[in-house]
Amino acid sequence: MTGAYIPLALRARVIKRAASRCEYCQSPARYSPEVFEIEHILPLATGGKTMLDNLALACPACNRYKGSRQSATDPQTGNEFSIFNPRVQRWSDHFLWSDDLCEIIGATPIGRATIDALRMNRPAVKNFRAALKALGIHPALVG
Repeated sequence: MTGAYIPLALRARVIKRAASRCEYCQSPARYSPEVFEIEHILPLATGGKTMLDNLALACPACNRYKGSRQSATDPQTGNEFSIFNPRVQRWSDHFLWSDDLCEIIGATPIGRATIDALRMNRPAVKNFRAALKALGIHPALVG
């Protein structure tokens, strides 16, 4: 979570780099009723800095569920893994879309642990994805 002031120019760079999408669940900020947040991947409380390489665009729910966590349990193996880091990992290496494009599937232990910890398939966001899909604007192509 962020409590630090982030300069407007830095915020703009984070938003542009993320293509205005949550870097975790891929929800588009443009169609969300909530204002997206700039979050510290490595929290300030654990030594993270307010710099471009430590910032990500996150929807409020992903940011809230992530909080200061840096790891989570993979529900398939029961082992602890780091939460997905959008600065050093590629989204498509850890996540896949379900056949109906409304659910995110973990392709790796990191993906599964992140989905579970951030509740990336909560009913409201799945409904949001279905509505965006019906409008032809979901999913985005992510790397």
